[in-house]
Amino acid sequence: MLANLTPFLLHWAITAFGLWVASHVFKGLRFDGTGALAVAALLLGLANAIVRPLLVFLTLPLTLLTFGLFLLVINALVLMLVARLVNGFHLDGFWTAFWASIFMSLLSLVLGLVLGGTPEFTIETSPGPGQTWL
Repeated sequence: MLANLTPFLLHWAITAFGLWVASHVFKGLRFDGTGALAVAALLLGLANAIVRPLLVFLTLPLTLLTFGLFLLVINALVLMLVARLVNGFHLDGFWTAFWASIFMSLLSLVLGLVLGGTPEFTIETSPGPGQTWL
C-alpha cells in the first residue's frame, strides 16, 4: 500500500511547492495559510485528473485549431476553478492564472524529473527464450 501512496504524496508535495513558489513570484496569487495551500494543492491534483481531461475533450476542435495553445487556457481555467473553490486561495485574474499555470507546469516538470526520475520501461519486440506470443 505504501508503494502506491508514495508517488501520490510526492506529486502532492511538488504541486504544493509549485503553488507556494508561484505565490511568491506572482503578486496576484496568494494564500491565507498553509492549510489553504495544502487543500489547493490536493484539489488542483484532483481537478487535473478529472476536470482537465473533460475540458480537453470538449474543446478538442479549438485545441487542434490553435495547435495545442488552447491547453494553456485550460490550465489557467482549472487553476481559477480551484481558487474559486478553496477558501484562503486568492487569484486576481485570468492573466495571473495563465502565467502562474505555465510557471507551475515548468517547475513541476523540473522537480518531477529531479525527485522522481524518469519512468523506466521496455518494449518487447520479440518473445524471450522459451516464450511464444499468441
